[in-house]
Amino acid sequence: MPIVLVLLFVFLLLALWVVLLPLSLWQRYRYGRARRMARGWLLTLNAWSLLVSVAIFVAVSAFGLFWWPDSLVGAGVGLLAGSVLGLFGVWLTRWEVAPQGVFYQPNAWLALLLVAIVAGRIVLGMVQMVQYWRSDAAPATHALLSGHGSLLAVAGLLLGYYLVYAWCVKWRVARLERLRGH
Repeated sequence: MPIVLVLLFVFLLLALWVVLLPLSLWQRYRYGRARRMARGWLLTLNAWSLLVSVAIFVAVSAFGLFWWPDSLVGAGVGLLAGSVLGLFGVWLTRWEVAPQGVFYQPNAWLALLLVAIVAGRIVLGMVQMVQYWRSDAAPATHALLSGHGSLLAVAGLLLGYYLVYAWCVKWRVARLERLRGH
């Protein structure tokens, strides 16, 4: 009886994930294009937190070399592409200096692109899992582990984008605050 309850619980968690995933992607897009007031302490916390996250990501990717030979390459390519995309994102950001402070609004198309990349990688993982289940002969690697280079590349792309974007926004807001006289 307890095994049935555990299986039912796992099934309910999976069903909840399937139902909430589109909502979470939509919310990510909505927040990604929202107008925000630039608060210095929050920008600083975000920038430094992302720097720590990238350091941990690179360390874990390097540790992954024991099992996946191209893990560090995928992570590095993703970080590089994300950094370029982050610079492009800052260039496309709308800036507004008001009496209340500095406001910025990221580009909606770029936010949609990032959400679409995440959604595409999720779909690719599902397709790989279905292909694994349907195959007669067992592949050399499990479906969840195959394509790990692309998984790390997507993670690196997102981390690189947000790292560069956070530091550039921090720099730009500080410059605008100085011009504003604060």
